[in-house]
Amino acid sequence: MNVPASVTTPAPEPDSNETQVYCIHGVDPEVQAYAMAKYSRSALSLKESLAELNEQRAEKFLSTFYFQYGHRSIADLAHVAMAIERLSLLAATLVVDESRWDGQERSTRYQDFKKSGHYTPKFCDPADAHFFEETIEFLFSEYRSFSELNFQYLAAKTPKPADMTQEAYERTMRARAFDISRYLLPLATNTSLGQIVNARTLETQVARLLGSPYAEVRLLGERMKQAARGSAWDVNAGKRQSLVEAIAEKDAALGEQARAELLRETKVAPTLVKYAEASKYQLFSKKELTQAASELMRGQSIAPAPEVDLLDEEPLEVELATTLLYEHSQHPYRQLREAVAALSEAQRAEIIDLGIRHRDSHDELLRAYCSGQKFRFDILMDIGAYRDLHRHRRCVQIHQEYCFEHGFDTPREILDAGYAARYTEAMQRAGDAGRQLATALSARGEAPQAAQYLLPLAYRKRTLFKMDFAEAVYISELRTGPGGHWSYRNVAYQMYERIAERYPALAKCFRVTDIHPPVDLLRR
Repeated sequence: MNVPASVTTPAPEPDSNETQVYCIHGVDPEVQAYAMAKYSRSALSLKESLAELNEQRAEKFLSTFYFQYGHRSIADLAHVAMAIERLSLLAATLVVDESRWDGQERSTRYQDFKKSGHYTPKFCDPADAHFFEETIEFLFSEYRSFSELNFQYLAAKTPKPADMTQEAYERTMRARAFDISRYLLPLATNTSLGQIVNARTLETQVARLLGSPYAEVRLLGERMKQAARGSAWDVNAGKRQSLVEAIAEKDAALGEQARAELLRETKVAPTLVKYAEASKYQLFSKKELTQAASELMRGQSIAPAPEVDLLDEEPLEVELATTLLYEHSQHPYRQLREAVAALSEAQRAEIIDLGIRHRDSHDELLRAYCSGQKFRFDILMDIGAYRDLHRHRRCVQIHQEYCFEHGFDTPREILDAGYAARYTEAMQRAGDAGRQLATALSARGEAPQAAQYLLPLAYRKRTLFKMDFAEAVYISELRTGPGGHWSYRNVAYQMYERIAERYPALAKCFRVTDIHPPVDLLRR
């Protein structure tokens, strides 16, 4: 039988026993979360559930089951896309510090940050503000100069291949140059990032940011909360507006109906982040653990330690107590552990109790309690490398605060090009300025953390990474690739070496790239 081309044969109704799979589009995140949560309480299909739902019913349901009954997994079903623009590099590292986080940030490799601008803390003394701005402008000036110097140096040692366009060649060389000059960027430098997270992560993220010692970060947490509860930006609003106006010209009543439906206000998570506030549990625990760490390590200078230290196995109680104090110290893990191991069993138990003393029924345990992993690395690396390795969120990461005490790294290209003296002078000036500002702020009773915005990315930061074997292999393989930055390639290769030394039979599991041969700068 011939069917005319203009006639469409309707799709057959699916068999009642046939598995159905379909994607969903155009549903507000909270309504979608509510509809999916109904699977546990209703025999309706998702299409049927969505057809009968609206924003008000979703809010009522979530208020009951999410907040009263504690079914927080419902918020995992509502995903929020959010842009955060013109925040400092310092703030960005705190925003993305979530184990369940997906997003992207501006790259210091592919973008020139000389026009990014910077964040300036509020200072009570105008002299402090002037001193801060003067130091920042100096670092940006050096960043611009070194970007050009590095480009010229790399281009001189790497001629353009005949089969490569001039545009592609210069783009590649400048990316490599930015990789080097990024060491001069201060943490005050503005960046931008986009994230797609579920509402539960957003809620804990906002609560954590609201309790930050940095004013910028606290304000950022409040703005993220407002953005989730307020009107979302609709990329198609202009097109819909034009369509509504065209409809209204034909039929005023139909135009109003279209306006109500097509131009309605959309709020992505008005209910799920409603009660996000600074965590008293985290604030009180931090205060008491900081005091405990200070008392335990009083009078002890920071001991020398390897850049990448694969830690030994130890009793869980020792690991928990040491890790709880690690975040609130600048000492290496081994030095802290030695002090903790010398305590009595009752004293270690008291430290562990400090981390749970203020916990209420809705608080998750502090991250330090995520313990017991086989592979734990205490790593001291420059802040630029830390920002790259920070993305490995399968690891448990315990961060020490930014500081000037650990000194700075110097890229080998700076040494080879003969710019080491100028570079060192810039780093020392930034460090001296930061320490001077922190001292002045503390003397006046102001938060000394504002001085940390002067830290260039070359300065070192200590972080504890805990992981399983598969993650150790993954990081070592991925981050030793020739297209990566030398700093984190070095860290990743040392991770591999430490494991191979301790477990020789496991070395064959790694497919790392030897970092010692010269790198083809044109290879990405």
